[in-house]
Amino acid sequence: MSQTEMQSYQVVRSFSEVEIRFYPPVMMAKHTANIEGSGFGKLFNYISGNNSMQTKIAMTTPVHMEKSKEVNSMAFVLPKHFNQDNTPLPNEDSLTVFEDQGGYFAAIRYSGYTSTVKEKEYTSVLKNLLEKEKITPSGLPKILVYDSPYKFINRRNEILIPIEFN
Repeated sequence: MSQTEMQSYQVVRSFSEVEIRFYPPVMMAKHTANIEGSGFGKLFNYISGNNSMQTKIAMTTPVHMEKSKEVNSMAFVLPKHFNQDNTPLPNEDSLTVFEDQGGYFAAIRYSGYTSTVKEKEYTSVLKNLLEKEKITPSGLPKILVYDSPYKFINRRNEILIPIEFN
């Protein structure tokens, strides 16, 4: 079985259940819509060859999700060898490809299948722990899902919040 490439990061500090991480820039493919969870199929088709170069792209981990009352998004991290010059453009209008600039983020991990209840709970825990450490969030939380829906045990999910960090 081949190993799935995981988005790289460096842990720069840890406290309680929290890791402060630095993420380098990476290319991503993103779907944005009003309906939660509606982008997986379109993103999967993009990496399966439905793109400007008809190129198959290896699946990576994690899948990034952002949720709000107005809009929801799902994004796939593209393998490290992709950059702004060699990334295929999507054929699907609801998808965009871009270079995420990376930066510093606070992360907290949880297991099992993700759910709105768990996402709210762990976001709240993470925000409270950051407040105690006097670390300022600088953006909205993301949900990271590392495992296929077919993996039933030892699942890995995280809440990631961008932070101001020196």
